Amino acid sequence: MLKRIILLASIFSSALALPAQTSAAPKNAADAAAQWKQRIATWRAQRDKELSAPDGWLTLIGLEWLKSGGNSFGAAADNSVPIKAKAPEHFGIITVSGKTIQLLSYPTGFPANFQVNGKPAREDKLSTDGDNPSTMTWQGITMVVLERGDRYALRIKDANSPARTGFNGLHWYAPDLNYAVEAKWIPYPPGHTEKIPTIIGTTLNLPAPGLAEFTLNGKTLRLEPVIEDPHDSTLFFILRDETSKTTTYEAARFLRTPFPDHGLDKPGTLILDFNQLYNPPCAYTPYATCPLPPPQNRLTIPIEAGEQRYSH
Repeated sequence: MLKRIILLASIFSSALALPAQTSAAPKNAADAAAQWKQRIATWRAQRDKELSAPDGWLTLIGLEWLKSGGNSFGAAADNSVPIKAKAPEHFGIITVSGKTIQLLSYPTGFPANFQVNGKPAREDKLSTDGDNPSTMTWQGITMVVLERGDRYALRIKDANSPARTGFNGLHWYAPDLNYAVEAKWIPYPPGHTEKIPTIIGTTLNLPAPGLAEFTLNGKTLRLEPVIEDPHDSTLFFILRDETSKTTTYEAARFLRTPFPDHGLDKPGTLILDFNQLYNPPCAYTPYATCPLPPPQNRLTIPIEAGEQRYSH
């Protein structure tokens, strides 16, 4: 038991980039369990902090689809893309021509203090690169153009959104070691891709390296993770369980774990700590574009661990 809990604590920190721990090595199972619970508490506090940050998901106030041609945007009612916040009446015009996205000004010019990538706004192309999109800002408002399938949308964040200013914290199940299980890793042949549906009706084609097989509450189950980003060093599980009908977010919850002990291409083991289950951005805002669980990750048992349903 002691060895297992120490392993869990180590995995928990490495998987979720928790701050370095300075506590001494645990001497017994009770000591190890206390350290494990403390790491969970630290991570949960970090989740609250990140979610309610000035650019966190609680600030997302719009995801507006852009049409081909010109799209005026600002707070005035005559804009084709309304900014539902305290903002200039007209920021400018975003034009969409095939794969080319441009920012143009009104005849009166851009508003004072309107910036693109930290510099005064000027007419130019806008990048929709997922890792480094052009970022438009005005006071607490941030806007980027995102590519979603074959469409483009303007994502709008407001640091003064009611969701952020009224945030009262998240809700969690109590930590439970029974929901930290060792799983057998069953690798797929190289090149396997899974089609992941999203909440807006698009499909993501993501690498799926294998299956994690485990036993929980007397049942043998399997979950299929994907690799969300080629640079990731964690497996990304998108799943749903029976608690989604009552106490957890209806659409899905997420879990990240380190790679299996012998790598992705060889049989091995990994730890699934369901105490680390957390909600997707769609649990907090209707303007996110979250992935949904594939059929094989829709479990028919309750997992009473991790983050619960968000209440505003």
